[in-house]
Amino acid sequence: MTGTPAHAESLTALGEVRARLRLKWLILRTAMEERLTYRADFAFSTLVRFLPIVTQIFLWSAIFQNDSGRSIHGYNLGEMVSYYLVVMLTRAFSSMPGLSTGIAGSIADGSVRKYLIQPVDMLDHLFWHRVAHKLVYYAVAAGPFALVFWLCRAHLPNWPGWPVMLAFVSSLLMSFMIGFLIEALIGLLAFWFLEVSSLIFIYMMLSYFLSGHMIPLELLSQWIPFVDYLPFRYLAYTPTVILLGKIPPEHLPVELLIQAGWIVGLFILNRYTFRRGVQRYSAFGG
Repeated sequence: MTGTPAHAESLTALGEVRARLRLKWLILRTAMEERLTYRADFAFSTLVRFLPIVTQIFLWSAIFQNDSGRSIHGYNLGEMVSYYLVVMLTRAFSSMPGLSTGIAGSIADGSVRKYLIQPVDMLDHLFWHRVAHKLVYYAVAAGPFALVFWLCRAHLPNWPGWPVMLAFVSSLLMSFMIGFLIEALIGLLAFWFLEVSSLIFIYMMLSYFLSGHMIPLELLSQWIPFVDYLPFRYLAYTPTVILLGKIPPEHLPVELLIQAGWIVGLFILNRYTFRRGVQRYSAFGG
């Protein structure tokens, strides 16, 4: 007894979904195996990342030395040290080293063609490569992170509670998405520009200041009043202040919704840029 056409179509759709999931898993597993080759480099680079924090701790200790109870824009010495520790954790999560240059390079040398003739979406493929990179990175770097946080445990805040922790993890995951989408968008501009290294440099400079990586954004808002309306704050600042309890619990849903809105907007912009870029690339016979 044969099934109905609707049943056959549903089975076909289910088979396509399974095939796509198997492809994503294959990409993820292969990328993880490649990244594990450099596990010692991950561990060493993580320790090196924390070296600038030593300078920051000495700097802020000097600022607060005459008044241990002093508060600057709501941060005392312990909270300032905690801020830099957590920012280092979150910024490593949202950073995408080599993504923009990799996309631009594939467009320049013509290797982007493989995504146009094979049933593999370029952005999706690169996304799962980055997921693999972060999984391996944090698995290997867990030891160095734990060591540094243990040494600075006197400055760390108490357990914030599960609702705040859930909001922090959600914001952290979305910071990864925003970081990926911004850098992928910069790389896709290579369809129109022969060289995007200057754009990447400008982005890295802006990100360093406007993501809260350098100093808390409360110290910048008096000079840059629009800093709270840019997506950069969600790369490091927002997850950090959520964990530190700087955002009232009743405001957390709004913050997370705005962050999700940036993801949707950047995703649409990436897809539009890629489609227009492929049309332009094909026009030249790519």
